[in-house]
Order: sequence, then structure tokens, then C-alpha cells
Amino acid sequence: MESITLAHSDLKVSRLCMGGCPLGEYGWGAVDHAELVRTVQIAVDNGITMFDTADVYGLGSSEKTLGQALAERRKDVVIASKFGVRIENGKTFYDNSREWINKAVDASLQRLNTDYIDLYQVHYRDGKTPIGDIVQSLQDLQKKGKIRYFGLSNVTVDDISELIPYRDYFVSFQDEYSLATRKNEAIIQGVQHTLSLTPMTWGSLGQGILTGKYGKDTCFGKDDRRSRDIYVNFHGDKLLHNLEIVEVLKQIATSIGHSVAAVAIRFILDYIKESIVLVGIKNERQLTSNLEAVKFCLNEEQIGKLLMISKDKNE
Repeated sequence: MESITLAHSDLKVSRLCMGGCPLGEYGWGAVDHAELVRTVQIAVDNGITMFDTADVYGLGSSEKTLGQALAERRKDVVIASKFGVRIENGKTFYDNSREWINKAVDASLQRLNTDYIDLYQVHYRDGKTPIGDIVQSLQDLQKKGKIRYFGLSNVTVDDISELIPYRDYFVSFQDEYSLATRKNEAIIQGVQHTLSLTPMTWGSLGQGILTGKYGKDTCFGKDDRRSRDIYVNFHGDKLLHNLEIVEVLKQIATSIGHSVAAVAIRFILDYIKESIVLVGIKNERQLTSNLEAVKFCLNEEQIGKLLMISKDKNE
């Protein structure tokens, strides 16, 4: 398993990180709790040492599942969680206030069944709390031993200049990135260069479209978020373009003897240097497929083909 040390820290982690959204057991179709727990444990056995979640995934059930699965392996892994999204009375809003951060971290610690969180991340900025105040709140949590390091998620271009004076305090940032969604590429490269933070990509398989399992006639049930139009990777012209990308992925996968998903993941590992790739996994079969990504590298010709086919057609 390839590993990396997060910027400005001593956190050495696997470059493959298990994403915790499916662990919330909501919005991804049928899932089996016992299999989720078992899959997390098998991931550790196979060298995955980083696990990312958030307090809102499954309204806390993702953190509970992770805490249950890692109870006997806590010292062997790095747990990352996120705060800043509140869901109350049927409404969703962002809150980065000191009061909410303190409340959120205590609740996450309890659900995760741990005394500390290795990496605590701002899920979304609330548009009103100054970054300096957020840093102060998080530093106070560090002093209390509740968190070890802190990071960012869903950074915007406007955030970069504000973050420059605080770049040595954060260690990482997350943004959506895959062959199906390259719109954040410039932001990722800008943050990586300007702020010297470790990039972490979420949505790395385009919510599953890049696994090669789905076609233009695929229909999702109402219990699967991908049935909704806002999940553009599975609808309209965007779906058709994604299927063109998948065909190139299949060609490369066949030529090198690895899974389509592994090639899509490997592209990010090779193209976004010093990155961590988050992959959502529901079962051992998906885990096995994704783990193939650490067994090979793509050559320049293969990367070039993928860059060409995945280019936004509106550019």
C-alpha cells in the first residue's frame, strides 16, 4: 500500500482512504450493516489506514459504524471526520461557530467511540465565521486533546487568499475530483501550490459511474440518491459523456488486467501528485476491486488518453 505523510503533520496514512458516506446506510441503495463493519476491518487488514467520515453522514450512523468497526484497531488507523453542516427541523445549514464546533466534536467523539479525532475538517464554510476564529476554536480542541490536526473541505477560489496567513495550521483539504468531474482541478492545484496542503479527492469514482457497472438505461430506486437529477453524472448529456470515458477506462483496464474502477482511481493517484483518494465502499467485492489501484501505475500515453476523453466538452 502506498503511503503519504500529510503536510505539516506526522500523520502517515495510506493513499487510499475509505470514504464514510456509504457507511451512513442512507441514499446508496441496499446496504448490510454487518457487511459494512466487516469491510472496514478487511480494509485495515489490506493496508488502508485512513478512514474519512462526517457527522451528517446518515445523521451520525456512519461515525457509529466506523467506531464499531475500528474499536479493536484504533491505534492502527487515522480517523478523519468533518463538522459544519447542521440538519435541524428539516432544514440544512452551515455553522462554523465556536459553540457548534465544541458541541459537534463531543458528539462525534462519542459516536466514534474514541478519545480523539486524528483529522477534524471544516465540511463547508458558513460564510460568516472568520477563518481566524475557526482556527482558534480548533486550536483549543487540540490543546484539550480532542483532535490532533485539522483540515478543510470544499474550498473555493475566494477562500484561497483568506487562507494564506493560516496555511501552516491546516494539513489537508478535500474537493470533488474524478475523471467525471474535473471542474475543481484548477482549485486543487492552486490550493496545493499556494497553501502547501495535502489534497484529498472525494467522489473519486463519480458516485460509481466510473466503475463500468452502469449504462444509459440504468435506473435507481428511490432509496438511492443517484436517482435525483442533482446527481448529474447519471443523467442527460453528462451521463453520455461519462460513458465515453468509461469505454476508454475499459480499454485500458482490459489491456493491463485490472478493474475499471482501479484504473479510474489510479489516474488520480498518478495525476494529482501527493494526493489521497477517497473511495466509498459498501462491500468486500468493491473493496477488492478498488485495492487493485495500488498494484500498478499508468503510463503517460494512458494518462493522456484519459485527460483527452474527460475534457469538458463545453470548454
